[in-house]
Amino acid sequence: MGEFDAIGDAMTGGMLAAAVEPRTGVGDDGHTHEANCLNCGAPLAGTYCSNCGQKAHVHRSLRAFMGDFVAGVLNFEGKFWKTLPMLVWRPGELTRRYIVGERATFISPIALYLFSVFLTFAVLNFTGALDTGKVDDVGANIQFVVKEQQAEIAKLEKQRAEAVKAGKPVTNLDKKLTQDKKDLAALEKVRHGQLTDADVGDETPQWIRGVVEKVQKNPQLVVTNMQDAASKYSWLLIPLSLPFMWLLFPFSRKYRLYDHTVFVTYSLSFMMMLVIVADALIEFNMPAVAGFLFFVPPFHMYRQLRGAYQLGRFSAIVRTLFLTTFAFIAGALFFVVVAALGVA
Repeated sequence: MGEFDAIGDAMTGGMLAAAVEPRTGVGDDGHTHEANCLNCGAPLAGTYCSNCGQKAHVHRSLRAFMGDFVAGVLNFEGKFWKTLPMLVWRPGELTRRYIVGERATFISPIALYLFSVFLTFAVLNFTGALDTGKVDDVGANIQFVVKEQQAEIAKLEKQRAEAVKAGKPVTNLDKKLTQDKKDLAALEKVRHGQLTDADVGDETPQWIRGVVEKVQKNPQLVVTNMQDAASKYSWLLIPLSLPFMWLLFPFSRKYRLYDHTVFVTYSLSFMMMLVIVADALIEFNMPAVAGFLFFVPPFHMYRQLRGAYQLGRFSAIVRTLFLTTFAFIAGALFFVVVAALGVA
């Protein structure tokens, strides 16, 4: 009830403010006609304020608001269709041109990244790729692994019996059997949610035991929380990636942190869109084609590195190899953060 009371108070306060605030200066066309800028107070002489850049006459009509909305959508769409082809095929040129100052032609990296993150999670939710109900499939997968493990143990026991009959040593087979049986027992406990403190280990920190308990108690809630954290904190991928970009050009005076930030943000935007394409291919029963997309990121990184940093082929290839490794590390760090937030 407290939250609803707060909302009610806020709405009441807003209506009171609207009643008290004078509505002078608004013409019949819904626009204000002021001699001074309503944002900074500077004298107006033209369509825009010469001091802060705000429009001289702001609107206060629904029609003008919708006009701004349509203009904003068309402006974004126009830039989008100029930015997307270059992001896909000429990412290095796009990055370099944006860095040197061509800002009005292309969508800014951060705007494109936020849009791609929103679109990615929207598509994945729509296609059911993030359906938490699929967590139940884990039990079926574990059961399948259990059956395979049981078949492997039966095979080893048969080999051991034949080795004993033939008078051959069975030490290695015994070691393998012992380990496989331990693994099978652990899988059975995981499948039935019967892991104990003894299984986790006395030397295991208490916080890890707490994580295990939460995952066992409600795995669907943990997965949902992780998905929420991944969408809310997706921007963390940018600062997590920057140190690795710096390692590609250590102590360079030619390329600065801003250049690396633009590079990383455009690159991550492309990777997000690649996830959308892969999900669509899987949805249309083309998993083999979707698997082929796994080889696209290194090629894209190579083209972006070579164009953005004006590198030779050999230098770009070497840095691409390092960057591919760094990308996996940054992704792993992000997963650790998301997992920690999911079980918090």
